[in-house]
Amino acid sequence: MSLAEQVLEGNIRAAARLMRDIDDGRPQAIQELKQLYPHTGNAFIIGITGPPGAGKSTLVDQLTASFRARGKKVGVVAIDPTSPFTGGAILGDRIRMNRHSCDEGVFIRSLATRGALGGLSRSTSDVALVMDALGMDIVIIETVGVGQDEVDIVKEAHTTCVVMVPGLGDDIQAIKAGILEIGDIFVVNKADREGADRTSRELNTMLDMRNTVTDGWNPKVLKTEAQRGTGIEELTEEILSHRAFFQSSGAITDFLSNRSKRHFIAILRDTLLKNALLYMAENNDLERIATEINDRRTDPYSAVEEIISKIMLERGTV
Repeated sequence: MSLAEQVLEGNIRAAARLMRDIDDGRPQAIQELKQLYPHTGNAFIIGITGPPGAGKSTLVDQLTASFRARGKKVGVVAIDPTSPFTGGAILGDRIRMNRHSCDEGVFIRSLATRGALGGLSRSTSDVALVMDALGMDIVIIETVGVGQDEVDIVKEAHTTCVVMVPGLGDDIQAIKAGILEIGDIFVVNKADREGADRTSRELNTMLDMRNTVTDGWNPKVLKTEAQRGTGIEELTEEILSHRAFFQSSGAITDFLSNRSKRHFIAILRDTLLKNALLYMAENNDLERIATEINDRRTDPYSAVEEIISKIMLERGTV
């Protein structure tokens, strides 16, 4: 049996192997994803994003327990930053979720950013797809710690929770437009800290000042203490409320259409780049072009046009 067939039968080990192949960029993973795709589209995806130290991993751990108490199977994709110097990643977010390690209804996968920007790994979408095919009802994607405009999660998640924490200094600086505009729910975690009420008020004020939300959903600001489990049930209920609204309002139709377009464009871009690099490697063009650009005998724009013209001409000739 193929890995895809095993995944559809609920084989956890096959899913883990396929996710490894996806993250490593192995060509055989594409064939498996082709088999899985018709069986996906059932999982509800929740994005958890916010600055470093906001307690996202602990919050995800508590949400996982809350959804499991409701009988839902939960997949977790935890993104960790990759070192720009060594290329390594600690992948330590799962440590905070260790209590779920023996629960067959929970699947946790850590991914490194591998240089990708926007708070996600390049393989996030495909790994979430495997969890969907595996039968997970809920897939929670925890982004790497983000700042003001790393908002790729909004392109993947049905519901996006922005987690803030008091004591970051200039709270207004921490809720710039990029982050402010993507949240369906805002969470002030570590609410037992001094300044939590002020952070909550400022978030509510900023939300009141922004333009009217076109889909009719008005984001709420909730306070939680993830370490103690305080406010988790209220957050879970708000996520489920947004899910119900998202589906009943018809907003999910446009979201899914736009997500499909973005996914296709991302795959197209990566595939075209990979083919162009392979073409240049076969013809030893890259070093020649780099030298010519460096010597100002050509410019990078003309060089790109040259390579594209060559590839198109060759494909046309074939």
